[in-house]
Amino acid sequence: MKDISLVRLFPKQSKVPFIKARIVAAILSVLAIIGSIFHVATAGLNYGIDFTGGTVLEIDTGAAPELDTIRPLLNGLNMGDMALQNIRPPLDSDVDHDYVRITIPLQPETEEDGAATQQIALDLVKETLRTEIGDFTVRNQGVVGSKVSGELREKGILAVVLALGMVLLYIWFRFEWQFAVGAVVALFHDVLITIGMFSFTGLEFNLSIIAAILTIVGYSLNDTVIVYDRIRENLRKYKKMDLPDVLNLSINDTLSRTILTSFTTIMALVALYVLGGEGLRGFSFAMIWGVFIGTYSSIFVASPLLLLLRLKRGQNTGNRKD
Repeated sequence: MKDISLVRLFPKQSKVPFIKARIVAAILSVLAIIGSIFHVATAGLNYGIDFTGGTVLEIDTGAAPELDTIRPLLNGLNMGDMALQNIRPPLDSDVDHDYVRITIPLQPETEEDGAATQQIALDLVKETLRTEIGDFTVRNQGVVGSKVSGELREKGILAVVLALGMVLLYIWFRFEWQFAVGAVVALFHDVLITIGMFSFTGLEFNLSIIAAILTIVGYSLNDTVIVYDRIRENLRKYKKMDLPDVLNLSINDTLSRTILTSFTTIMALVALYVLGGEGLRGFSFAMIWGVFIGTYSSIFVASPLLLLLRLKRGQNTGNRKD
């Protein structure tokens, strides 16, 4: 078939020795996973109110906010550690200054007024700010109770675990068991390092990040399955070729598709990160990082694991006629 492509970014037959770098890649991956687990265990995650419960209040004071002036006022209310943050207005807004986001932690509840406790705290914060800094406009506010936040946390964890479990069953059914284990280990690798990145950066971890992680699982799995399918095809085609050579050939065969798909996806996500506003910033950051780490794992984690698991030509690889 004649090649009519106008631009060729990669050679037709690239010969990058990916498998030779598997030891170095394994060391980097293990260190990254250990570092992620350690940082999450010691520093934790910056959970949003989706998971902790509490109240978020966004206000427009009419000028650039002075957080150093607002923070002592709120700390004097003895409502716990309130978080303050500057929020950029939407690009289509005529406002030329930042808003202020105030996160009020979950307040102790009583049987008599448990449902109203957070609303009372919110009203007190508003009254204090109006008294001390003058009038302001409320741009957004929301309250999440402890019961709801606990259910959301449990369902978020369950969603990720079920997604990984379904992946294991599907790949096991579609390929050999070694492929299933390799794919799931690669996905755990991506999820753990992504969570570790959020712990390290201190970015807010909320329900949108769970959605991003599930999307990363799907994206990374798609990348891995494409490489695995080429490995299976080459195992049938080159019956006498050593497994490391088959793996390397297969990765190189799909290299152009992998890099171009990842690059164009990241371009769209960068635009979303820059132009999407504060509400989408965490989601788009998680996706950018996830696409990068997912591409890495499909090449340097999922495929080399087949060597470690001693993959052999079997019913779903090379010993049957198509």
